[in-house]
Amino acid sequence: MFSRSAGRLFNKSSMLGARRTMATAPQKVPMSIHEPNKYINYQRIQDNLEIVRKRLNRPLTLSEKILYGHLDDAVNQDIQRGVSYLQLRPDRVVCQDATAQMALLQFMSAGIPDVAVPSSVHCDHLILGEYGAESDLARAKEVNREVYDFLATTCAKYNLGFWGPGSGIIHQIVIENYAFPGALIIGTDSHTPNAGGLGAAAVGVGGADAVDVMAGIPWELKCPKAIGVKLTGRLNGWTSPKDIILEVAGILTVKGGTGAIVEYFGSGVESVSATGMGT
Repeated sequence: MFSRSAGRLFNKSSMLGARRTMATAPQKVPMSIHEPNKYINYQRIQDNLEIVRKRLNRPLTLSEKILYGHLDDAVNQDIQRGVSYLQLRPDRVVCQDATAQMALLQFMSAGIPDVAVPSSVHCDHLILGEYGAESDLARAKEVNREVYDFLATTCAKYNLGFWGPGSGIIHQIVIENYAFPGALIIGTDSHTPNAGGLGAAAVGVGGADAVDVMAGIPWELKCPKAIGVKLTGRLNGWTSPKDIILEVAGILTVKGGTGAIVEYFGSGVESVSATGMGT
């Protein structure tokens, strides 16, 4: 969604709260209820955007505001859509249990005592759905006991959040507990963009990218192009957000969306819920 319609992405009262916070930075706002001593760096976002606006001298889309607000060096960073490679400082890293194993092993080899940004591991991918929730979960805990023990103890040692088997699907946990308007989140799963339902820029990455950020290294991303989709009318009857994305995917094709962020704007977004926008 483009900037003038950004307020429709999430609850208006939440958006007003975010605006007040940015206007009165560096007021301390906790990153989440699970991390009361880690704070959202609104001051960095505000300072970076002031620099970028002067440099580009044009309006910014919502995704650009989020990405450029997290630049490692806003003064010297080259910014050309589809050309430049941005050096970014994400707010959070989220990992699912299958990819987290190698990512944490690599992080451990760095010899760093603590993760540089708030991070978490979510145990949902190794549960095989076969007979029913109760029996499938019990079987997963037994079969994957060594993996779960490794992830739990490693998270405790290096200060990562740990969501054990049975706690829920990673993407729903993230949108309910960790996402917030203006956040830049990377996750080791292709469905990480689900957190965009709350106005975050959430990107699926490989384990190596996650390790870099957890170790305090800037995350490199080719500057995305912007694709705007104007929605009009309202969802009703048997229609759902899935119908919208299937239509968009059909128009763009898989290749057409590569290297771009799709932003929705227009009056039509008002009938789409937060979880619908995650879709």
